[in-house]
Amino acid sequence: MSTQDAIEQATRVRSLVVIGAGLAGSQAVAAARALGWDGHLTVLGAEGLAPYDRPPLSKEMFDRTSPAWLRDELGSDLSSADDVRLAEPATGISAHAESVRVRTARGVIDADAVVLATGSCPVLPPRWHARTLRTAPDAASLRADLGQGRRLTVIGAGWIGAEVAGVAAVAGAEVTVVEAGAAPLVSALGPEVGERTRRWYAAAGVRLLTDAAAASVDEPGGRVRLADGSVLETDVVLAAVGARPDSEWLALSLPVRHDGSVVVDERWQVPDTHGRIAAVGDLARRRSPRHGWVGGGHWDAALRGPELAVRTLLLGPDHGAVAPGDDPAPYVFSTQLGHDL
Repeated sequence: MSTQDAIEQATRVRSLVVIGAGLAGSQAVAAARALGWDGHLTVLGAEGLAPYDRPPLSKEMFDRTSPAWLRDELGSDLSSADDVRLAEPATGISAHAESVRVRTARGVIDADAVVLATGSCPVLPPRWHARTLRTAPDAASLRADLGQGRRLTVIGAGWIGAEVAGVAAVAGAEVTVVEAGAAPLVSALGPEVGERTRRWYAAAGVRLLTDAAAASVDEPGGRVRLADGSVLETDVVLAAVGARPDSEWLALSLPVRHDGSVVVDERWQVPDTHGRIAAVGDLARRRSPRHGWVGGGHWDAALRGPELAVRTLLLGPDHGAVAPGDDPAPYVFSTQLGHDL
């Protein structure tokens, strides 16, 4: 039986809700239609914007002053959905044997299946008066406040921190990066690899302080206090100390791990939801047949994972084994301080 024939016989799912209008959400929409499924498809977004790519927000902050729309980047959009609500985020969800109920501030949506693709949100410690970078408006606001001679302090020498530091320095800002660890990228890659990037900062004209924990940010732009008591005077502060899956709204509905992720199986399905809910992208912690437990945050997973997730929702878990192409090796990429990593 072909996939098309199987889809036509899979009458259990006649309505699908995709929660999230980013890369993973738009790929879920595309996957459903590419499989030939013609049921009712609803998309709920939170930002009020069409899907766009997030990596350019930091990597190309000054080169691309408008969002990198996915319709232009990947040919992916939401035009095949029946009901698109880009400024109506979900506030709750409950799975039942015969359906899934999704709640928003405007009411209730009942569906046969749901794809969770709400991504992640930046971590901002309590009482820190600092910027974060996650959305296109965040990037626009930060770009407007940086330029020749402006002092930028970036707290965190991870992916976002290093990328922004590099492009801001090229734009003429005076950049200081404050890192609590012994080297850049320690939490992501370990000290040996991170240490190899240290010289990139000096070559780019960026001041790098390691083993320097930030204790507080006293003003939106003006003063960063370090744990050793020293003070950095600055104009703009960017907190780039990590991201967390955007799952707070799910805490009373589904099991959420301490790190905010939702555990899924090898097909991106959420256990104990009657086979009606999948989670993809940054939100998901997936059990990979080849690589063990893989956390979210991998752009390639958001690009490729939704196809298997949606296929399983529509056809059921018994429709073919997980192929190698469904289980790519996780990777991250970065363009920082004049180098590709």
